Amino acid sequence: MKKTLITVGIVAVVIFLLALPKLNLFKKGEEAQQGAPGSGGNRALTVDALVLKPSHLDNKLNVTGSVLANESLELKSEVSGKITSISFREGKQVKKGDLLIQTDDDEILAQLTKQKYNRKLNEDNEFRQRKLLEKDAISQEEYDNALNRLNTTEADIQLLETQLSKTRIRAPFDGVIGLRFVSEGAYISSSTVIATLYNISPAKIDFAIPGRYSTQVAPGKKIRFTIESDLKIYEGEVYAIEPRIDPDTRTLKIRALADNKNGNLLPGQFVKVELILQSSENAILVPTEAVIPEQEGKKVYVLENGKAKEVKVETGIRTANMLEILSGLKPGDTLLTTGILQLRAGMGIQISKLD
Repeated sequence: MKKTLITVGIVAVVIFLLALPKLNLFKKGEEAQQGAPGSGGNRALTVDALVLKPSHLDNKLNVTGSVLANESLELKSEVSGKITSISFREGKQVKKGDLLIQTDDDEILAQLTKQKYNRKLNEDNEFRQRKLLEKDAISQEEYDNALNRLNTTEADIQLLETQLSKTRIRAPFDGVIGLRFVSEGAYISSSTVIATLYNISPAKIDFAIPGRYSTQVAPGKKIRFTIESDLKIYEGEVYAIEPRIDPDTRTLKIRALADNKNGNLLPGQFVKVELILQSSENAILVPTEAVIPEQEGKKVYVLENGKAKEVKVETGIRTANMLEILSGLKPGDTLLTTGILQLRAGMGIQISKLD
């Protein structure tokens, strides 16, 4: 019985060994290993690709700043006196030359009237003395005294008229009057702040940039900016640059002008400024993830004759998700953008998506 069982077992083993090549158990494993990406087999790696085209690129600098009035001042009186009238309304537009404040001028007017009477008398006296001098009826000294009295009176009148003008405070430029701090009947001096006056159209945008960019900015450069709680993008133009770099902060102060006809920009507002340093219409931009950093530089993979080719590149400006290529690539090259970690030079490539 034992011999029979042994014989049956041997026959079964022989049959299994004879049938094993037809089962392909080991061949499938070998084929799978040969076809695996990166195993050195002939199977192509499926990736996405991008055909490079020239693009517009702005070299931008993002900084913060603030809004300034085009012109602003605190209204004060040159002379002391009691306010007799207020001719403006708070928060309203005023024109250059508009009367804003009148202070008491009764005393000056009285003195001016007196001097005008004196001028009439001295003019008549000078006229008579001149006629007498022409007839040699008086000396030159007597005529000179008469002329001097007339000229002195004229000077006194001019002085009083100047003092009279200082009792009237007028708007020095077009603008918006702010809140007033005095009332009619109040006594003011040269140190009393009456109100503030602002010209806010156009508005000035004040900001600073790192000093290393000083050679890349000049009057005429465009800026874009936003203000708090407003999604609108405003535009402006640089008009003035401080001729020195601040030694403490190593920054360069810059001012730009922006249209403000609607009055949305108010002095003191915080702004986020985007300064365009340089623009290029033929920049080569690639996705950041397609660039592989190395110890000696950076590289990318391009498609050439159906295979991956390694290319060394130099990069420039980085945007949110793109990187400028300065050398190594040209328009028309097909850049491989996915499967970066599996790619090897000479590997067969199959494109699944081409942009």
